[in-house]
Formats: sequence, structure tokens, C-alpha cells
Amino acid sequence: MEMTVTDERTTPAAETEQPTGPSRFSLRHPRSRIAWIRPSVWAPLLVMLAFLAALWQWGAEKLPYLLPPLSAIGSSLTTQLGYYVDNALVTLGEAVAGLAMGFVAAFALAVLTTELPLLRRAVMPIAVVLNVTPLVAIAPALVVAFGFGPLPKLVIAGLICFFPVLINAATGLRSVPQQVVQVYRTMDAGRFELLWHVRIPNALPYLFAALRIVLPLSIVGAVVAEMSASGSTRGLGTAISTASSMNQLPVVYASILVLAVMGVLLLLAVTLVERRVLHWHDSAHD
Repeated sequence: MEMTVTDERTTPAAETEQPTGPSRFSLRHPRSRIAWIRPSVWAPLLVMLAFLAALWQWGAEKLPYLLPPLSAIGSSLTTQLGYYVDNALVTLGEAVAGLAMGFVAAFALAVLTTELPLLRRAVMPIAVVLNVTPLVAIAPALVVAFGFGPLPKLVIAGLICFFPVLINAATGLRSVPQQVVQVYRTMDAGRFELLWHVRIPNALPYLFAALRIVLPLSIVGAVVAEMSASGSTRGLGTAISTASSMNQLPVVYASILVLAVMGVLLLLAVTLVERRVLHWHDSAHD
């Protein structure tokens, strides 16, 4: 009987033990996912947007030749939605294609300059000069060199994205701790293995940081190319130039609003991909 009494006393004690660690972490994720529902998250932005809208309306009343009413911008967007969508897709295609060209070229050059220090000392000063060169000034020359097609716009969008990617990629590739490099070299790891398994993973946070910068810049580059390169007939940059020449302010600001929304959506997409790819890095938990 004593044994059965002892068992009856110990069994409830074992069953009432609470799970540790993992259950706590499992409760955190749903809270973080619905954190945006809290008014403290979205209310400040909503108040700021309302304040800016009221300020815009006041400016439109005081300076009608400079700022159109928000109702006119909204009417232009709703009545000509297909026009803005078509031009936005053209500008987005030029921006993404130019970004891809600039990103690939900059990353390849960063790898070469990391492996060949002599090449780095020869190339980096030229890259700095290219970065400070006004691209609007060379746009006509690019049209003469590449014709009136989309290629000059892609080149301009790629050039405006080239330098930030080059600097961030080179910094990430070279910032590997020397202790890690020495450990891999003691295991007879070659340059390619060191690059693939150590340098590129170490450079990924720097590359995503560069993408956050150059994605909006690629849209700016595409718009600048459309506005400065002759022969352009489509794109939001062309729409802004045409509307400005005809004093159609609602079309101008509606096009700018579409460009801003495009930039925000691209930045959000990069952030989501970064959180998925760099789930192991501290930046994914900010």
C-alpha cells in the first residue's frame, strides 16, 4: 500500500510539470506577427499622413499654380488608371533590368578586387570618378552610342546602382575575420572554396543593405533616363516631362505618387526576402 500511495503522489507531480524554453518561444511568434494591429504601430503614421494631407490642401489653396488639390490627383489616377499602370510597368522593367546589370557587374568586380589587391588599387579610383559624374550629362552621349531604344535607359539605371553595390560587396567580402580565413587555409581550402563558403555568406548582409539603397535609386535612374534621353515615348519619366510641358499638374503629381508607391513596394519586397534568407543573422531580428 505504501508503494501505491507513493506512486499516486509522484504521478500527479510529474504530470503537472510545465514545459520549458520551446513553449515560451512558440508564443512569441504570433505576437510579433500581429504586432502591426496595435494602434501604437499604425496610428503615428496615420496621423502624419493626415497632417501632410491637410498641409497639402492648404498649400493648394494658397499656391494653386504649384500644388493641385488632392481631389484632382485622385481623379486623374482613377480616370486614367490604365495610362499610369502601363507607364509604371515600363519604368519598373527598365529599373529592374538596369539594377540587374549594375548588380552583376559590381559584384563581379568586387570579387576580382578582393582576390587581386593590385586590381583594386587600379579600379577603385575610376569607380569613384564614375560615381560623382552627373549621369544626366552623359545621357545624350549614351543615346548617340546605343541608339534610341531601351538600352541607354538600362545603362543609366545600372550606372546609378553600380557604385553602392560595389562598395558594399567589396566591404563584405573583405571583412571576414582573419582567424576564420586561417582555419580554412589550414584545411587546404582553395580560393573558390573560401569565396563560396566564407566570403559570400559574410557579404550577404552588406548586399541586402546595398539593395535597400539601390532599388529606389534604380527607379530614379530609369526616370532620369526617360526624361533626359531623347526618343523616349513611354514610362513615368516621359509622362512627367510631357505633363509638365502642358502644365498638367495633377498628372505630374499622380505620376510621382505612383513612383513613390513603386519604391515602397520594392523596398518591402527586399526586406521580406532579406528576413527569409538571413534568418540566421542579427539583422533579420531587428
